Amino acid sequence: MSYKFFLNQLMNSELNRRDFLKQGSLTALATTIGSQIVFAKHMPVGYRPLLLDEKDALKGKDIEMIVQGDKPWNVESPVHLLDDRITPVEKMFIRNNGLIPEKIDVSTWTLTIDGESVKAPKTYSLADLKKNFKQYTYQLVLECGGNGRSGYQPQASGNQWGQGAVHCAQWTGVRLKDILNDAGIKNDAVYIGYHGKDLHLSRDPKKEPISRGVPIAKAMEDETLIAWQMNGKDIPEFHGYPLRLVIGGWPASVSGKWLTGISVRNKVHDGAKMEGHSYKMPKNPVAPGTDIPATDEYYKIIESMPVKSLITYPKSGATIGSGTDLALRGHAWAGDHSVKKVEVSIDFGATWKECKLEAPVNRLAWQHWNTEIKFPVNGYYEIWVKATDNKGNAQPMLIPAWNPGGYLNNACERIAVKVG
Repeated sequence: MSYKFFLNQLMNSELNRRDFLKQGSLTALATTIGSQIVFAKHMPVGYRPLLLDEKDALKGKDIEMIVQGDKPWNVESPVHLLDDRITPVEKMFIRNNGLIPEKIDVSTWTLTIDGESVKAPKTYSLADLKKNFKQYTYQLVLECGGNGRSGYQPQASGNQWGQGAVHCAQWTGVRLKDILNDAGIKNDAVYIGYHGKDLHLSRDPKKEPISRGVPIAKAMEDETLIAWQMNGKDIPEFHGYPLRLVIGGWPASVSGKWLTGISVRNKVHDGAKMEGHSYKMPKNPVAPGTDIPATDEYYKIIESMPVKSLITYPKSGATIGSGTDLALRGHAWAGDHSVKKVEVSIDFGATWKECKLEAPVNRLAWQHWNTEIKFPVNGYYEIWVKATDNKGNAQPMLIPAWNPGGYLNNACERIAVKVG
């Protein structure tokens, strides 16, 4: 019988509802899938094998983009669709907080720089931006702060993202710092906040669905762009056409879409989704399920994203021929930092093999890795990938500490394969 048949049987069995780590359950699990679980003795205590948690992938189901919600649109890419070196638009996750603008007139679109720390407000047309400033192109990783949220137990509020709320596209535009310097900023500038033309879900024109920002130092980095092109074409409507702020390495929520304004602040920006525990982490560890006051006393704003990696080939659930070497590949990134090392394991982390790792095309782009794996015997395996950044921070093997927002899950990514 086929591997898919055994997996389908497994998903419908009582094993999916038991504590499989009880005495004899690993043997029962192996019997059900018709294959030994190689290196089962190295399985971490309390760990659920991937074949119990990622049912669709292991059934061999061809999953298209995953719609998390349509009001507003929130769409995720299955990990195996992120195999491209530069993510094409049809495979990019979408995270919107409001509704797409109903009317977009490029001929009258403007960007206004204002705020307490601007010498005088200044407005630019799209033509001004394209004509008066030097243009730059960078590949930049944008990842939702809640990517991986579905892994937290108890469940945290928000979209239950798997690991596909990330992409690395090629963005073209002008540096934000060049515009700010042209407008003239004061010495007391500490933060910027963006404003877009997207509509609040209530359609109240006085409410902004989201207005986040970053410290002035991040705003003034070379790679922080005001962009109008993605992958060599106009930015698609769902991704902020005709103008978008693009800030790599930090939560994608700071990369404002349908951009119409930048406010230069003399304090931390206080726009929509800067309040409560939105895009914030507890300052101190909390027990799972703990409800803590959503104030600055207890929370800090998420800045640089943590080190992370993906296996993009092969797709989880692949069957490998006996004695066949398996070619693996994927991407790794580390927020503001670079990735120093990528390793893979086929024995639940007991041993690791270092992979070939490419340098980033530019700062804040993801890095591509690849390797080949030999399997000692036929059976069920899980392949885990772990990245380490240039500061020595490595991905945890299992889900990191729980937090109320379900942010920053950078546990090792894994796929399941059957050999033989």
